[in-house]
Amino acid sequence: MRQVLIYQGDSGLWVAEVPSLPGCVSQGETREEAIVNVREAIALHTDALLAHRQPVPQDRFDAVLIAV
Repeated sequence: MRQVLIYQGDSGLWVAEVPSLPGCVSQGETREEAIVNVREAIALHTDALLAHRQPVPQDRFDAVLIAV
């Protein structure tokens, strides 16, 4: 399980970023589609790390959302 940040981008698409996997980003026309797509992106990202004998970082549940 990974923590994912989902927000609507400037283009109107929903963006899904995985903070514990730098560079692992996906998007979709709806939030639901972005979630489906980021699940696939997480799998592909971790498979690529393993294929290149790189460690797969553990997820960190340390994000804080604040309004300033």
